[in-house]
Amino acid sequence: MSDFRQAFIEFAIDRKVLCFGEFKTKAGRMSPYFFNAGLFNDGDSLRRLGQFYAKAILAAEIPFDMLFGPAYKGIPLVSSIAIALAEMGHNYPFCFNRKEIKDHGEGGIVVGSPLAGRVLIVDDVISAGTSVRESVELITTANATPCGVVIALDRMERGTGTLSAVQEVNNTHVISVISIINLNDLIDYLQTRSELSHQLQAVAKYRQQYGVI
Repeated sequence: MSDFRQAFIEFAIDRKVLCFGEFKTKAGRMSPYFFNAGLFNDGDSLRRLGQFYAKAILAAEIPFDMLFGPAYKGIPLVSSIAIALAEMGHNYPFCFNRKEIKDHGEGGIVVGSPLAGRVLIVDDVISAGTSVRESVELITTANATPCGVVIALDRMERGTGTLSAVQEVNNTHVISVISIINLNDLIDYLQTRSELSHQLQAVAKYRQQYGVI
């Protein structure tokens, strides 16, 4: 596991974004861990989060021309990532959408740089894939090309079928999905922390029951 992935796990645990215990998922499963990206809710957290996303994007080496953040959670994410990338010497345009079309002023549904070229979509997690589907439709309608999705955590967990939500997005839209960390990274981290051995056993058991390869 690369250093920035381990650092991100420690950062998420420290900010109580990543917690261990018993949590009921939307699918009705009892998960031994919970990830709530909404708790990255102050200036320093958002700054650091953008840096971790930027490192994951650069490590993945996906060619892209601009960033897109779906409303609402994607708006602060795409802004912080664009700033972090610029500070690393990679200046990209970005935009986000409105939930409602504005019929006055500049109008339209997109705020920021016009959608063009290869567009990298930014989100926190993928559960049902609804946000990605809506983003892909918006981007293609603008005659741009969705080239990938970047998220914070890939739970690597089966959805309603045999595939994970990330695999379903990959298959449906034929685009890559990259993440700062995934479930394997989390397990690798827990294996290095003896004080978290109980959590390791619970997470490993959950992966065995609901995980995908």
